[in-house]
Amino acid sequence: MTTERQKALKRMKELVETISYHDQRYYVDDDPEVSDFEYDMLVKELERLESEHPSMVLPESPTQRVSGAPLDEFPQVEHKISMLSLDNCYSPEELRNFDQRVRKWLEDEPVEYVVELKVDGLSIALLYEEGMLVRGATRGDGRTGEDVTSNVKTIRSIPLKLGPSSGLATAEIRGEVYMPADSFRRLNSEREEADQTPFANPRNAAAGSIRQLDPRVAASRPLEAVFYALSHSDGSMPPTHFQCLEALRQAGLRTSPYVARFRSIGEALDHIMTWESKRDTAGFEVDGMVVKVDSLDQQRRLGHTAKNPRWAIAYKFPPKQMTTKLLEIRVQVGRTGALTPVAVLEPVEIGGVSVSRSTLHNEGEVKRKGLMVGDYVLVERAGDVIPQVVKPIVERRTGDETEFVMPTDCPACGSETAREEGEAVRRCVNASCPAQVKERLLHFCSRDAMDIEGIGPSLIDQLVDSELVDDAADLYSLSPSDLMGLEGVAERSAANIVASIDSSRVMGFERLLFALGIRHVGGTTARDLARAFGDIDAIISAPEEELSKVPGIGAVVASSVRQFFDRSENLSLIERLREHRLSMTATMPRSGPLDGMTFLFTGELRSMSRQEAGSLVESLGGNVASSVSKTVDFVVAGESPGSKLANAKKLNKKILSEGDFIDMAKAG
Repeated sequence: MTTERQKALKRMKELVETISYHDQRYYVDDDPEVSDFEYDMLVKELERLESEHPSMVLPESPTQRVSGAPLDEFPQVEHKISMLSLDNCYSPEELRNFDQRVRKWLEDEPVEYVVELKVDGLSIALLYEEGMLVRGATRGDGRTGEDVTSNVKTIRSIPLKLGPSSGLATAEIRGEVYMPADSFRRLNSEREEADQTPFANPRNAAAGSIRQLDPRVAASRPLEAVFYALSHSDGSMPPTHFQCLEALRQAGLRTSPYVARFRSIGEALDHIMTWESKRDTAGFEVDGMVVKVDSLDQQRRLGHTAKNPRWAIAYKFPPKQMTTKLLEIRVQVGRTGALTPVAVLEPVEIGGVSVSRSTLHNEGEVKRKGLMVGDYVLVERAGDVIPQVVKPIVERRTGDETEFVMPTDCPACGSETAREEGEAVRRCVNASCPAQVKERLLHFCSRDAMDIEGIGPSLIDQLVDSELVDDAADLYSLSPSDLMGLEGVAERSAANIVASIDSSRVMGFERLLFALGIRHVGGTTARDLARAFGDIDAIISAPEEELSKVPGIGAVVASSVRQFFDRSENLSLIERLREHRLSMTATMPRSGPLDGMTFLFTGELRSMSRQEAGSLVESLGGNVASSVSKTVDFVVAGESPGSKLANAKKLNKKILSEGDFIDMAKAG
């Protein structure tokens, strides 16, 4: 090997080690040490060296996380040790019975228990040989799983090489791949904007991502992993499960921050009851807690049945799935003309909330699930996610059920509908359809758009049906006397509504652009367009190619924007809104009392939404972060804060109450 190649290889090894270190600081420890720019420069240098010396690419290089062509099928692999399922219990009495069985088997030896949150994701087993990740496999039937190594490698919180300080070299490690709740909501929002069927729940999203034959799909999804067991090691094993978790952390593997050890089942049960009431604050789906005997020696002596270990049990929280009857499927028309089937359900309580409706997304989804009107169906509600119809209970059919047929004419205006090639959604082609007009107005007035208080579905129905309003511009011509003749509107409320409409003129161009309801243009995209072009006229005149060059826009969004502004009725609406003095020019954040400060919000705020708080920070010169990191200056904690608050305290971040934050914003 020449001196030049030796120098290149040495530098490549240094870069791989440095990048892997920063990956752990960012993805595992939530405490990055370098900026995104500095990190990107390290990766670019490594990519350049690898392109110059392709034969010397290291297997643990971060560039190898997404590689290879899509697979035709997943190979089957055998686990070193069977992945047994856990026995379940649902009451304190059943958990105490488990404790009695354990003590009986151990002849009343002292027993300590470790209690962990049961993450609702996809179980995986990682195999490391000489410290290198060589395989990732699904649980399968417990003995044999699917080799999903190429997809597992795309998850940045999974190290390709174990840290040397852990003492682990050849080992099998068990864990769960999951999708954080916030990431799941963002992913579903993006899918809905792109007219793709949303995922039913975070677990399905994670499992579906890992079982994609093309690793690039998994790489594009916001997946995380947490590890809960060292199932095998060629070296010496620590004496307790708790110490095994510490070894995994030292190896660079993320473990749950919510792990506790107890000397009695009573203490463990108190801990479980506390978590049952705050399960939705963890930041990911939790369906229970796992109780394990801590001593590995005691675990070995307790052994297992054909299906379950005797030394562990899952305490399951009350279900978030219930069975109810599908009474009817109604078709709603959205602001873009999309026809959406909606399940009308016999009301059922799930997680403390009465559920009587659920979107079915599109006609293809109804067929895929095999739903019939009159079916008994399984309905799921996870966290604050919109309820979903999971499947029909076919066994309960009586023969009286009827097939759902999607109408070919718009149920609101009777116009013809069409479904474009490659799309799952059927649309009403009549832009003047009253249902579309009403939905566009609702969107325009919504909190994240122009934030016009007092205008809801009932009032909009009356405004459109009485022909007082045909589009958003007509709102700005309304007087209190126009409103006072409508049902439920008195003199004071009429004046308040008109005042709210008037105050919305100062909402800003970015808000207006989002409020127009352009297909595929969400709040972030509207902000990107506004900042890239500066004003409405520049966007109107921009060719599709120029629009698509804006970061985060792309060809599909660019085409949608161009189509919107090519319609004469939309240009007429813009001119009328301009006449009503609405802002048509972007305003960049100015310097202010929060100049240069970075804020993170967690929990529910009383005086404003978190999005409104973020907008306030940016308007005063500050920045908003989505996760705890070294760059965050202040963490604003509202009611029921999530795991971000605990991470912030670990990093000694300044914690503010909502009142403290408002005082800072008002200062100066």
